[in-house]
Amino acid sequence: MNTIWTRHHIISLANFLPAEYNMVLQTAASFQEVLSRRVKKVPTLQGQVVANLFFEPSTRTRNSFELAAKRLSADTLNFAPATSSLTKGETILDTAKTYLAMGTNIMVIRHREAGVPQAIADEMDRLESRVSVLNAGDGQHEHPSQALLDLFTICSVLDPKQPKIELLQNKKVTIVGDILHSRVARSNIWSLTAAGAEVHLAGPPTLLPKLFADWIPENQEDSPITERKLFLHWDVEPALKDADFVMTLRLQRERMTQHLLPSLREYHQKYGITRTRLKLCKSGVRVLHPGPVNRGVEISSDLMDDPEFSLISQQVTSGVAIRMALLYLIGGGKS
Repeated sequence: MNTIWTRHHIISLANFLPAEYNMVLQTAASFQEVLSRRVKKVPTLQGQVVANLFFEPSTRTRNSFELAAKRLSADTLNFAPATSSLTKGETILDTAKTYLAMGTNIMVIRHREAGVPQAIADEMDRLESRVSVLNAGDGQHEHPSQALLDLFTICSVLDPKQPKIELLQNKKVTIVGDILHSRVARSNIWSLTAAGAEVHLAGPPTLLPKLFADWIPENQEDSPITERKLFLHWDVEPALKDADFVMTLRLQRERMTQHLLPSLREYHQKYGITRTRLKLCKSGVRVLHPGPVNRGVEISSDLMDDPEFSLISQQVTSGVAIRMALLYLIGGGKS
């Protein structure tokens, strides 16, 4: 791997290059091997400080980043908004600058408003602080590390020893659910189409408006990928036909108050992933879900627990290796 990593922040996957995807995947594969050892720690980021600034609740992402940082021997600082100075009127940028003053090298930011990680990254650059910022999910914008761990999980199924994006060329990946509100879907669309996969989106018209087709223009000037294969379906059956991988997204119960769906039961009947529906896919199809899962809504409970089809537990495991790779690369690690 001869690529040199030059990206200082990871905010979005919109302009990621194929070589960068492969560098992340191969770095994660090496850390996956480290995590299989009896001693699961390496001194790579010893002396560095990673601050997890999570302004909204999270279980998987926050714990995954904290464990990844500790596996790299970094010191960690964890931010809890309920007990922070935010409750006394401090601004988000002032909070970030407080962590900068404590010697933080990498800030992992999660916020319910889109654009907050970018704003903090811009402020760190303005101050010439050399602090790197990693977006751990912002509003309805993006969730880069989730999409990268999904990509790593899929490519590891196709080739456990050498996961690379070329393995996804012309594979059909179907994403089902609340596409409209999903930052996970947006990041996955960027990564999967960059890999050359056919991405089929399926969901109710209220959660997948027709205008979503224009979200990724076919030839976007600032995008390194000139052709992206993206298709929309309001019926799930054609989206699932001959699919190699199916990703189902969490149906956020808070959306029910907006009358976007008649009922959870009806949603499951029309869009829930079941064994019967998987018969439309290719044999050997595998199912992913970023979690947390509403059992019996997005996916049937028995299917979720079936290792023949479900990659959900592998996604959680992949999360630590991918986040180790991202922290390592932006923390000054070399290929």
